[in-house]
Amino acid sequence: MELENIVPWGRNFAEYRDMFVLSGEDLQKEIIGCGDGPASFNVEVTQMGGRVVSVDPIYAFSAEQIAGRIDEVAEVVMAQVRQNTHRFVWKNIPDPDTLYTIRMEAMYRFMEDYEAGKSAGRYVAGSLPELSFDEGRFDLALCSHLLFLYEKHLDLAFHEAAVLEILRVADEVRIFPLVTLENRPSPHLEPLMKFLTERGYTCEVCKTDYEFQKGGDTMLRIC
Repeated sequence: MELENIVPWGRNFAEYRDMFVLSGEDLQKEIIGCGDGPASFNVEVTQMGGRVVSVDPIYAFSAEQIAGRIDEVAEVVMAQVRQNTHRFVWKNIPDPDTLYTIRMEAMYRFMEDYEAGKSAGRYVAGSLPELSFDEGRFDLALCSHLLFLYEKHLDLAFHEAAVLEILRVADEVRIFPLVTLENRPSPHLEPLMKFLTERGYTCEVCKTDYEFQKGGDTMLRIC
């Protein structure tokens, strides 16, 4: 996969649950999603009675603008997927057409909730490595398909600053996946874990129940 920019590409609750090994207890916590983009995780958890705040730079834009951007990138992303089908595990998602349906359903569900969620403070415009929340505001932070994945766009210094900032506002951080767009183990993983361990944090690479990119079946848990 070769993407020129970080693209808005939403995933649903079931995927978040499997990617981050979320338990029923986890879903009762105050959660922040960093870089959630047009995922439907927020609206689905909210409808279950949970508490989630999603942060992403795209929330500075209107619903119409976000929908237009999704339409722009969907064709590009799916073309890349179809050219690289060998790089994916077609198990829970059997083929590219099903993938497209699942992704668009998640993003449409987000779009339907966007204005109400933004008014309620559940969608907050912001960009790592700076978050506009008080220290210790959240119990759990989730970061899906941003850190490590875009290693050509985001260097090690960015990863260090971003994770320290997330740890400032949340007691625990979970990041998925730990591979790059080319399905290679991220070169930032080991240096970042060393950086955090030296500062007193506990880092654990955990196996998950989710694998779509080949080799992308682990998350990093930081406390």
